[in-house]
Amino acid sequence: MERKQTRKIVTTGLLAAIACLLGATHWGFIPWVGGVSLTILQIPAIIAAILEGPLSGAIVGLVFGIFSMIQAAVAPSGPTDVWFTNPLLAVLPRLCIGPAAWVIYQLLKRWKAVGLLAAGAVGSLTNTGLVLFVIGLLGYLPWEVLGGIVVANGLPEMVASALITLAVVGAYWQIPNKKKGADLEDKRSGS
Repeated sequence: MERKQTRKIVTTGLLAAIACLLGATHWGFIPWVGGVSLTILQIPAIIAAILEGPLSGAIVGLVFGIFSMIQAAVAPSGPTDVWFTNPLLAVLPRLCIGPAAWVIYQLLKRWKAVGLLAAGAVGSLTNTGLVLFVIGLLGYLPWEVLGGIVVANGLPEMVASALITLAVVGAYWQIPNKKKGADLEDKRSGS
């Protein structure tokens, strides 16, 4: 039991660090049409939830949100970044990414590839949908504009998240474990 807890802590910390690295280096932003970028910063939270459970996903999402808020305050890269200094916008939606992805994966884990694709898609849509919902509630943009952002950014981000989640988790689960028994079964079942 202690070994599982240690793995959970290490995996959560590693994925939180990857989220920070993606944000700090801007590798987590894929250039897209019209000068906007697609974010893949939600993917570590999605992967953490699939590998280690909803709490791990929420913790990585929290780190993503706090990092996002700090980046917006210290090194804004655009005029709308100031909005993300608000924890309701920067942090709260990100807490839900991992748990939402975990629920979907649990429902579909019988079909590993489908479950991973769906978890990646739902985690990404949770991030996009909740961030845009809070932007609308706070009155930063009209609701009509937000629908266009979902189509222009949200859907491509969803596809990228789904594919990257499948590739990363699928590759991780294929790594052979030299130990036999429960640990090998855990890795194969995704528990």
